[in-house]
Amino acid sequence: MAPSAEKRALFEQLARVPKALAHPARLELVDLLAQGERSVEALAAATGAGVTTVSAQLQELRRANLVATRREGTHVYYRLAGDDVLRLAASLRDFAARRLGDVEAAARDYLGDDGDVEAIDRAELRRRVAAGDVLVVDVRPAVEYHAGHIRGAVSVPVDDLEHRLDELPTDVEIVAYCRGPYCVFAHDAVRILHRHGRRARRLSGGWPEWRLARDPSSRGAA
Repeated sequence: MAPSAEKRALFEQLARVPKALAHPARLELVDLLAQGERSVEALAAATGAGVTTVSAQLQELRRANLVATRREGTHVYYRLAGDDVLRLAASLRDFAARRLGDVEAAARDYLGDDGDVEAIDRAELRRRVAAGDVLVVDVRPAVEYHAGHIRGAVSVPVDDLEHRLDELPTDVEIVAYCRGPYCVFAHDAVRILHRHGRRARRLSGGWPEWRLARDPSSRGAA
């Protein structure tokens, strides 16, 4: 028996969310909004795309209720509609990494060989922070740090790191973190620190994963 029009309509509705996420530019926007609220102009600057293009992609996400907005003067600010959106995007990312060997190859091309950038997991970092023998450095842009960060972390954007090395102690290991597992900032930061003789590792994951694992309802420092 052929499916009814009502059944097709149901599945069309169910397909709205995966359709909205089925675009690399929109996935990148979700990744950026996982760091905190942004204006259309700020998102355009971060992605290198035009404001009109970014606005159109955001409207696709909004039609699927994946993002929410607020207006301040002439600017429109976007945010993820909830932590469930972040969890869904992370699940899709991890599923793709498990199923598609091309993801690993593309990640290696982008992030570089992990052989020189050792990772530390969340549980070990929490133990090290409690013991006071590690310095946590947030190497994302400062605006993202101010939107939310690991409690006790200091903000040193990766582009400023070499010029601010004197601000960092030399007698403790440094753990750098950024936007997530496919963010290059922490990898670059660890390589810079190694070149200057510093002990350094990166957090496996980033701020969004840390916040969700720590307290799904938290904002600011966690």
